[in-house]
Formats: sequence, C-alpha cells, structure tokens
Amino acid sequence: MKLLSVNVSLPKEVQNNGKTMTTGIFKEPVKKRVMLRTMNLGGDGQADLVGHGGIHKAVYVYSIENYEYWKSELSRNDFTYGQFGENFTVEGMLEDEIHIGDVFRVGGALVEVTQPRVPCAKLGFKMGMAKFPKLFLQNSRVGFYLRVLEEGEVGAGDVIERVKVDAERMTVREINHLLYFDQKNLEGAKKALRIRALSPGWRGSFKERSAKNSKEPLESVDCCSGR
Repeated sequence: MKLLSVNVSLPKEVQNNGKTMTTGIFKEPVKKRVMLRTMNLGGDGQADLVGHGGIHKAVYVYSIENYEYWKSELSRNDFTYGQFGENFTVEGMLEDEIHIGDVFRVGGALVEVTQPRVPCAKLGFKMGMAKFPKLFLQNSRVGFYLRVLEEGEVGAGDVIERVKVDAERMTVREINHLLYFDQKNLEGAKKALRIRALSPGWRGSFKERSAKNSKEPLESVDCCSGR
C-alpha cells in the first residue's frame, strides 16, 4: 500500500446554478511533506464541519484503483489527484480490503479507519454529474475516513503499513452496504456496534436501528456526522 498524493484545499466560493456555494472539495496535490494533525492536514479545510472534518474525519482516503473504474464506467480521462475530494490518493486500499478499525502507519503518523465517506451534492457538482453521488454510493466505491492516533508528517511516496486489523473484520464495503441497503440486518448492526473505532454518527445510526427493533429506550444518538 502506498500514498500516491496528498491533496488539500481551503474552502472557497463557487457558483452553482446561479447560487454561491462554499466548498473545500477542490483538493489539489501538494509537493512537500505536510503535517497531519488531530483535526486535519496542514493547509486543508472544510466548509461543512458537520458532514466533513473533525476528529473522526480528519482525512479522507480514496484509491487509485477506483479512478480506473470510474474512468471506464464514465468514459472519461480527465481525472487528476484529488478528483473525488480526497486528501490521500492511495494505492492498494480498496473498500473490500480495508476494515473499520484497522490501524495504519503512514509517514510519521498513525491513523485509524472510522467510517465510509457519505457522498453529497457537492461531489456531483465537482464531477459535473448531479446523479454521481447516487452511483458512488450504489457501487460502494466510497473511500473512507481516518482518525489520527499519532500526529506526524506525511507525503507522496510514503509506504502505508497496516499495523492492526480490527477484530470484527467488517470492511468499508460491508458496513456501507449494511447502512444503506441491508436495513433489516440486525445482527450486522450489532456487529458494527462492537467496533470501537466506528464514528459517532454511524454508531448512532446503528443504535437507532437496533433500538427501534428491540423496543428498548434509545440512548443518546449523534447522527449528524454520519449521514
């Protein structure tokens, strides 16, 4: 596994159908090494701090293998690093190979997988396809977010080493499918809730599902950052 590109952008205003929208999705590669801190990468920022950023979504990761899929699927060849709004463009980290809760060493940082990416309308705007977020979700080629366990410098070319595999071994693809397309699977929801690293938003969604079906009182739920 390898870090191919580090991509950052501060929020900026763009025009969308005659309306002004503020977004940080237009990530661009940086050539120097960058400090990865608890909240985000140096030089990076998010406009929507509910849907993006924060401790459990400090870095968004997307695989170059998915680039090749979308190039073929959409008959396009105009993609550049950061195309999908990711901070890390990587090699060898597809959604059916990475588990929620896995821990990785990249450069001087130690990071942990917390949840899949939830596509929004801004991704459709970036791709020039309003329907793209739906395709993105249905294909489960969504990438994933990282929490920073140890801060450190990272840069293009860094080897990414998996140092821990989560005990539940629930892949990014599996949990994405479970939340959106397998809503009657209560055993799956219980398994997801056993993953300590799962972000509060996704944990809240699975707690809510379990509570509705068990008729038990619902504990405090924070779904805002999950979907």
